[in-house]
Amino acid sequence: MIIFHLKLYSMKLKYLMLVLGILSAEFALAGSFDTDTFKTKSKKEVIITFIKHGSLMLTYNKHTIQVDPVSEYADYSKFPKADIILITHEHGDHLDAKAIDVLSKKETTVILNASSEKKLGKGTIMNNGDKKEILGNIKVEAVPAYNTTPGREMFHPRNRDNGYILTIDGLRIYIAGDTEDIPEMKELKNIDIAFLPVNQPYTMTISEAVHAAKMFLPKVLYPYHFGNTDVKKIKEELKGTSIDVRLRKME
Repeated sequence: MIIFHLKLYSMKLKYLMLVLGILSAEFALAGSFDTDTFKTKSKKEVIITFIKHGSLMLTYNKHTIQVDPVSEYADYSKFPKADIILITHEHGDHLDAKAIDVLSKKETTVILNASSEKKLGKGTIMNNGDKKEILGNIKVEAVPAYNTTPGREMFHPRNRDNGYILTIDGLRIYIAGDTEDIPEMKELKNIDIAFLPVNQPYTMTISEAVHAAKMFLPKVLYPYHFGNTDVKKIKEELKGTSIDVRLRKME
């Protein structure tokens, strides 16, 4: 009887330590990065975790979406395995094979442009204009992302890289990737949340980001990928519009 109670106590102790380990890992993760929560049309939650630069995590209905994960910005071994990984283009601050491997499980769908697939050696290629439905009610659309300023075209040439529009149970999220204020943005409709890069000379200037936002009027705008750019100026420039500009640690 004493041996039985000791074994039972040992099992309970191991279980308690496992639970505490999981909770501490989640606490460490939650404590490291800011999050915002949005509601879909059926009142389910989409939680956006702001990691750094172009790296984001979205969680919805027990599914996890990683955007441009890079090991330099986070310890991805502390994150849940991803159901979907989106890669905008092949530059090292957006495509990191190590982070993708750490986050991947057998069922993970890696979506990327053709040049990223060539570099990574795997994944599902989406070209500008392609649309795909994953996990039932998550829709992904690849949209153009490129430089237009003379002398910058070589950073992100036209028809190579992707931005993405995610439609999650009616909630539309635009992740622009590395781009300037391209004319295709006028075609964006009903965007609830937008991420626009502000990191000249590689992406947008402040004035370009303001112009881009005015072209399609997202409900919520997050400047991201901004390095040392003073993105508070975007918030000031868009005062008086319907756009809710939110600043997070996405340098």
